[in-house]
Amino acid sequence: MGLPKQDAAALSEKWTEGVLLKRDVFSTVERGRFRTESGDVDAVLRRLDQVPWWSYGLAYHLFSRERRALKLAHDLHVGPALLWAGQKALVRGFIDGVALHLAKPVNDAAYFRSAREALRKLHRRGICHNDLAKEQNWLRGSDGQAYLTDFQLAVCFRKRSKLFRIAAYEDLRHMLKHKRTYAPDALTPKERKILARKSAVARIWLMTGKKVYKAITRGIFNFTDREGGGRRLVNDAPVLRDAMLGHADVRDVAIVAFADRRSGVGLYAFAESDRPDIENQLQAQLAAIKEPKPPEHIQVVPALPRDAIGKVRTEILQLVAMNQVDLIDPLLRNDADRALMRPILDARKNLRDRFNFETADHNVAPSS
Repeated sequence: MGLPKQDAAALSEKWTEGVLLKRDVFSTVERGRFRTESGDVDAVLRRLDQVPWWSYGLAYHLFSRERRALKLAHDLHVGPALLWAGQKALVRGFIDGVALHLAKPVNDAAYFRSAREALRKLHRRGICHNDLAKEQNWLRGSDGQAYLTDFQLAVCFRKRSKLFRIAAYEDLRHMLKHKRTYAPDALTPKERKILARKSAVARIWLMTGKKVYKAITRGIFNFTDREGGGRRLVNDAPVLRDAMLGHADVRDVAIVAFADRRSGVGLYAFAESDRPDIENQLQAQLAAIKEPKPPEHIQVVPALPRDAIGKVRTEILQLVAMNQVDLIDPLLRNDADRALMRPILDARKNLRDRFNFETADHNVAPSS
């Protein structure tokens, strides 16, 4: 199933392919550059030409909802701008920031104030997002502000009906759940009351629809984790990690997922060791166990990035695996972190699906 001629012609003239961000049964999403009247800009393309026939109907429905919501929210500056829309593809602006589960805005009350204001603007326009329980649909921009993305489940209301008020309330409640996770001390008494009271629709959904939803998404569509690694990350990665830790010179292992144009989902393993020459040994060791399939990439690093309590920062490693290296620097705490990341970035393996986002402004390097 290819793109309509009109879509293909427009993209061939204006779109420069970049990094694959996601591919599932509903769409293919990639980051690249789009030519506008004022010049080329960073952008994100969603396209339907590579979805299977059996999911196309639902995929097109979700695509249409996103296209309508982005068009209606064009001047609100709380989500990506709609730069172009065709019959089976759309291009939205790229927001310079990272998802909530990567940014982890601990005790950042200002971020959640901006999140609430973003919802106010959206709801005043009659748009309810309807998918804000997912942390990956909240972004923390490089300016510290909150932005929303992925409007595939959004509903645009003409009137402030009872259904609108319920949907808007649930948008707010889900935002407050994230605030409770990262900045609980900033919750007001009124916000705590909202968190304690689900709408009747939400209660019914939890008791009925959500169980069916999980059965379909996890069983049929194979969605099992928020990073998009599916069963390979959930089931295969722990087995592979244990096997790699069996090598006497490996201190620790972190495995993350990335979107891959050939296999759909790839695994990238980082092995912490003082011996950079053991990569071939690790590859042979994993090939010998036959199942599961080995990671697409293995990189031996002298030290893994860690937080203050010593936990490996997989959110940074995932950006390395995805070639989203320009988004890493805001996540680093100091020059020591930048010095640790430099050799990891210089020696990274996933260069097949790579785009030149590493401009001088985004290089991860120690400050002078």
